[in-house]
Amino acid sequence: MVLQMRCYSVLLSVLILATACAPATPSAAPTRVIPATLDPNVEPTEYLPTLPPTVPITAPAPRVLTLTAESTRTSGATATPVPTFSSANWRKWPVIPTVSQAAREIYQKGVKLGNNPKHFSKVGDCQNVSSYFLAVFEKPDEYRLGPHTNLQPAIDYFTGSFSRSGEAVRGGFNVASVLSPFWADPAVCERDESPLACELRLHKPSIVIISMETWWSGRPATDYEGYLRQIVEFSIEHGTVPILATKADNWEGDHGINAAIARVAADYDVPLWNFWLAVQPLPNHGLTEDGFHLTFARNFFDDPVRMQSAWPVRNLTALQALDAVRKGIK
Repeated sequence: MVLQMRCYSVLLSVLILATACAPATPSAAPTRVIPATLDPNVEPTEYLPTLPPTVPITAPAPRVLTLTAESTRTSGATATPVPTFSSANWRKWPVIPTVSQAAREIYQKGVKLGNNPKHFSKVGDCQNVSSYFLAVFEKPDEYRLGPHTNLQPAIDYFTGSFSRSGEAVRGGFNVASVLSPFWADPAVCERDESPLACELRLHKPSIVIISMETWWSGRPATDYEGYLRQIVEFSIEHGTVPILATKADNWEGDHGINAAIARVAADYDVPLWNFWLAVQPLPNHGLTEDGFHLTFARNFFDDPVRMQSAWPVRNLTALQALDAVRKGIK
């Protein structure tokens, strides 16, 4: 099968997003030699978890949220109306999430389990590697907050996590591969431990950003959703609050994956960072000519020209989402 959505393995130089991912072909045998990226031309189904989702949950059952026009999610003492949920109106959900009581309970459970309130992790493909996603906030010369100085406390609070590479982020990863022990790094992960499980054990994050753009062509969005539910359930079981991110592109043609992401966020009552909405005002909706990769500029949030590109918008709104959840879960 052909991987429908290919990512850049980006080297962030002074001004240029340089190269595309160069996937390596995994061994045909289920060895523990892990390639740097997954092969976009081969679907290694023998190494993927099976559907339907089978991850056991020892935590309280997920809260199924039925949204109405009067439904609210709360952030501190402020109630924010949420539109009636359907597979279509996720486009109207705000860019920056508010925090539910269910998310607070997940966080409190995690603190009791030993999660670090100042740690967050990322689960994602090459659009989430630390070299260009969020790591800039630990390099003072590479960002300017401009009018967003209120975000500096969040940067100080989570310092150390922004530049962390993590075990659940790699070029070519998708919602299935992060659940498979085959793709875990044997140098740091335990036997039969998935990349997701390995990252949560090693870093003990209180929050995890889940942002997965890549998916195999010909596989329905329902499969994507099934694997995503396993990721969310596993995170909840370990007391880690998931922030689900929508994607900027629509390679599947019907926005089915973003609708699935929103459905999962609603069902489990966890935060949704609606990145898709954030890039809609940008030229070509923040996408390059291929309709998938994000347009690039440096992270100077006081520069209106640079803020017409998707990457500074991605980093800024991700930081805003983290800050909102940080404040809301306590």
